[in-house]
Amino acid sequence: MTDLAQYQDVTTIQRLLHTAKTIAIVGLSSNELRASYFVGYYLKRHGYQVIPVNPRETEILGERSYASLTDLPGPVDIVNVFRAPAALPQIAQEAASIGAGALWCQFGVINDEGNRIATDAGLDLIVDRCLKIEHARYVGRMHWLGFNTHRITSVRTGLQ
Repeated sequence: MTDLAQYQDVTTIQRLLHTAKTIAIVGLSSNELRASYFVGYYLKRHGYQVIPVNPRETEILGERSYASLTDLPGPVDIVNVFRAPAALPQIAQEAASIGAGALWCQFGVINDEGNRIATDAGLDLIVDRCLKIEHARYVGRMHWLGFNTHRITSVRTGLQ
């Protein structure tokens, strides 16, 4: 297995977060309790166009769901992957074939062959990082619970 640090470059992460507008999420679930749903919801709420890619769904987060990346109607800036590592080589090939700008693999989605396919195709590659967490970290919306409370004080309110 290769050293993952090369696929976790802070400069690349920040550039992607600030320039991307369209994110296809492969493996996005309609189940509100799944991490993929929470990430998709968060990204959509923060202004990204989220495109679900899940052959078992017709619509997620109010958006049409596509069976595969090759079915998408237009280009995407980032392909975010919530699938088993074994699926990554095919996803990387599809991402390259549609001209995606980057392949972003969530925690645990690590596959050397998929990484090689993505880098050989010239895609920016982020591996073993959560897109939502990195967005919150670098765009300033991180709270210790993982979301923004919109509070700028530590003073208690309510029960006095």
